[in-house]
Amino acid sequence: MTRDFDLLWGFDKPTETEAKFRSMLEKSPDDAYRQELLTQIARCQGLQRKFDEAHATLDKVIAPNKDRTQVRSLLERGRIFNSSGDKEKARPLFVEAWDLANQLHEDFFAVDAAHMIAIVSDAKEAMEWNLKALALAEKSEDERARNWLGSLYNNIGWTYHSEGSFAEALKMFEKALEFRVKQGKRENILIARWCIGRCLRSLGRVEEALEIQRELLETRELNREPDGFVNEEMGECLLALGKAEEAKQYFASAYAQLSADQWLMSNEAARIYRLKTLSI
Repeated sequence: MTRDFDLLWGFDKPTETEAKFRSMLEKSPDDAYRQELLTQIARCQGLQRKFDEAHATLDKVIAPNKDRTQVRSLLERGRIFNSSGDKEKARPLFVEAWDLANQLHEDFFAVDAAHMIAIVSDAKEAMEWNLKALALAEKSEDERARNWLGSLYNNIGWTYHSEGSFAEALKMFEKALEFRVKQGKRENILIARWCIGRCLRSLGRVEEALEIQRELLETRELNREPDGFVNEEMGECLLALGKAEEAKQYFASAYAQLSADQWLMSNEAARIYRLKTLSI
């Protein structure tokens, strides 16, 4: 069963989403509803990197043994630990969520748990868990579970990419794009195309990669949607083609946009510093 608040999620706007959820929390007389909603308020706080507040919110959740609220509480507690850099504490929570969601036949949350286990695992285990999630999503009768397929193709693609298996990665990224096109969600389609472009650069097909990123940049600029990742790839493609001077403007734009991302600054500082260096 999908809760009405699940339809209001704005993952790129966690502050605004939290405000909506709190308003719904105040109005609802249904305790089970309120308990489940608290897990999503905690998720909003985690996305804002308010980790202590997120843990405190989850401490208020009173979930009956072995129900969906417990699954969601385990998932969000794990996500908070993962986002704050503690994968060791996160992993057993995701495994427990996976086991419980399967017992309850909650395919959507089982797939969510498996994909989170993959995120906190090494490359070999990540592939195993992503494939488990993919198998469940493909056979599930739950439409929400099947909607994970785009993300799973993407994640498997990046796992292949991290191993240097670029041809296999490209196949997954192309599957992800095909799925996203069927869904018809514009932003997801643009991201899927970006992934294909990035993978083509790794395959040495730089001219093709540059063309994709150029088209994406035109789309972003037309809609006034600055995208540091597209600018970064524009710079990288031009640099690979020996056009370092032309690349500078794109690296400068990428630096201006991506240096404002707190997560990137905390976790990929060397990458951000490189953008700054290449823009000079």
